Amino acid sequence: MSGVNNPYAYFYETIAASQTAQPLGTTGAKGDYLHRLIVTVTATATSTVTLIDNATSIVIVAATTPVGIYSIEFNAASVSGAWKVTTGAGATVIAVGNFTP
Repeated sequence: MSGVNNPYAYFYETIAASQTAQPLGTTGAKGDYLHRLIVTVTATATSTVTLIDNATSIVIVAATTPVGIYSIEFNAASVSGAWKVTTGAGATVIAVGNFTP
């Protein structure tokens, strides 16, 4: 069970292929809530997706991931700043959550 209590009124943001550290929300902030990432992989060799909690980077999808659509649950609040997403040329992302406008 998540330690974060949020209503079911989530927003979404799209992240195009080949983006570097795109913040979720206009600026993003500590405490922003990430519910889910929906990753579309179109090319396996360049499909890397990295989630960043201000300074901590976590590889979510590796470059060898097969073509397809992946829904990855997080249900987490950022602890050190804005959530950011970096995508390779072979992946796009829809981020769902509550992000600082």
